[in-house]
Amino acid sequence: MDFPIFCPNADSLVERGAEFAHDLPAGTVLALVGGLGMGKTHWTKGMLRGLGSDEVVTSPTFALLQEYAGGRLPVFHFDLYRLETEDEVLRLGWDDYLEEEGIVIAEWADLFPTIFPVGTIWLKITEEKEGRRIERASGPFS
Repeated sequence: MDFPIFCPNADSLVERGAEFAHDLPAGTVLALVGGLGMGKTHWTKGMLRGLGSDEVVTSPTFALLQEYAGGRLPVFHFDLYRLETEDEVLRLGWDDYLEEEGIVIAEWADLFPTIFPVGTIWLKITEEKEGRRIERASGPFS
């Protein structure tokens, strides 16, 4: 998939997320960056669809972590927004989830960039006149 991607609405975020996830291998770690309401959870909904899951995806803001097992790979969906320290992230079992044969998706990844392993896929979602722009990087955005 070529980046940047432009998504005019939430439905297109879901569609492009599904395309992105279709062939992802186990062990993929995805770091999502973007402000409130930018579409991080919609992108994740699409990823689950692309992995063959029909589970209902909700924002893990209050739960901090949602686990989805209904597709070809399990997905571990973190929301780091309400956490204050790296230690809090680690106490959620972060390192254990990285060892699982699934996909780790973390929203608000820019809050704790040093906990992400080498090889993490970084996506940044920003607002533009025509919708959302999604950029990809191999490391944290500055």
